Amino acid sequence: MIRAHVTGAVLVLIVAIVAFDAGTAEPLNPYTAPPMLALGSGMAAAGAHCAAPPPK
Repeated sequence: MIRAHVTGAVLVLIVAIVAFDAGTAEPLNPYTAPPMLALGSGMAAAGAHCAAPPPK
């Protein structure tokens, strides 16, 4: 297998994963979502384990 085949396979896999995610995700409501660059604003995204507050 040459490098071009591996590169093509990786690109096809990335496109397939992005297409699957976009096809199965719920539409984003821009009025309830935090800003994309809300660094340090105190607003947190919901629904992911990385957005959960740390345990006390």
